[in-house]
Amino acid sequence: MNFDLDEDHRMVADLVRRFVDDELIPLEGAVLARDIAGDGLELSAEERERVERVSRELGLWGLDAPENVGGHDLPAVAMVAVNEALGRTIVPFTLPPDSPNLRMMAATVNDRQREAYLAPYVRGETISAIGISEPGAGADPAGMKTTAVRDGDDWILNGRKIWITKAARADFTIVMAVTDKEKGARGGMSAFLVDKDAPGFHVVRPIPMIGGETTYEVALDDCRVPGWKLLGTEGQGFAPMQLRLSTRRSEMAANAIGMAQRAMEMMIDYAPQRTTFGKPLSERQTIQNWIAEAAIGIHAARLMTYDCAWKLDQGRDVRNEVSMIKSYALEMAWTVLDHAMQCFGAMGMTREMPLQQMAARIRLMRIYDGPTEIHNWVVARNLLGTRA
Repeated sequence: MNFDLDEDHRMVADLVRRFVDDELIPLEGAVLARDIAGDGLELSAEERERVERVSRELGLWGLDAPENVGGHDLPAVAMVAVNEALGRTIVPFTLPPDSPNLRMMAATVNDRQREAYLAPYVRGETISAIGISEPGAGADPAGMKTTAVRDGDDWILNGRKIWITKAARADFTIVMAVTDKEKGARGGMSAFLVDKDAPGFHVVRPIPMIGGETTYEVALDDCRVPGWKLLGTEGQGFAPMQLRLSTRRSEMAANAIGMAQRAMEMMIDYAPQRTTFGKPLSERQTIQNWIAEAAIGIHAARLMTYDCAWKLDQGRDVRNEVSMIKSYALEMAWTVLDHAMQCFGAMGMTREMPLQQMAARIRLMRIYDGPTEIHNWVVARNLLGTRA
């Protein structure tokens, strides 16, 4: 198996890396200073305008979006390199549009929804969110309680969703709901495109998370959704949701590899400069082991993630591989970042360095889209089931 990218895809990956190095990483100092001042990890209006303009001019929008809505239709393999490069920085910027929701919509929209929702989304004109988790039903979407009931040509949604990123500023939210309680996740779950001003759609509260991030709780109180905004086929929302989750988990694995790579590079740069008890840290066996283990773990995670993406592009079932990379890459990055912070000593504990923010992001990602323990259980369950 050849793990080298095609020349065109390699050029895109190199372009994204240069964009990250030239445009995003130089903004980290200002972003961290605002966070320290209590203003959150945000770009200023001027900074955001510039990075959006530059990234658009470089042709970096809609990288994996379908060509029929103005995208470049990059395969999952190419997006591994793109997302690894984006993971190298703590600057909160994602190349529009958000791949997980994009992939879910691209697989399910009808012609009307393509024009009304997908095309503007690819052009960067709208922001989306997704509501899957509920109080009491997080890692197990089969426990979902939110319902959708027909009312003439419309649907009426009732329930609560939680841990939704971007809910307060999203133009629309993809809401998962049960349309047949008897069937549940096996033919009774549907997806809906719910506009921010839909009657009965309420953002209840922000939930501050570690690392300066914020999620939201949303209430759906007799929320009326026009019938044409059912996304995909009634009762068949679970599979597209899994496609969305697989895309997100693959993206997170690649981001984690990027963070671990940068942390390792920081250790490699710093260790020869810092002397303790007459020797540079680079001559200490513990530091050497940390760097070697980081390089080995990064290489293994990268190959696993490319393998998963290649199989995804081939249309193969990658549920097992997705759980493997979500578990392995994030736990690997968590260890590498912890060692890097330890290597830097007191300086590694400061909020003035990006290490602490990367560590906070990884800590969140070890829970988001399924905790590590759930993914390990899925892998074991599948293996044991195969042998049964």
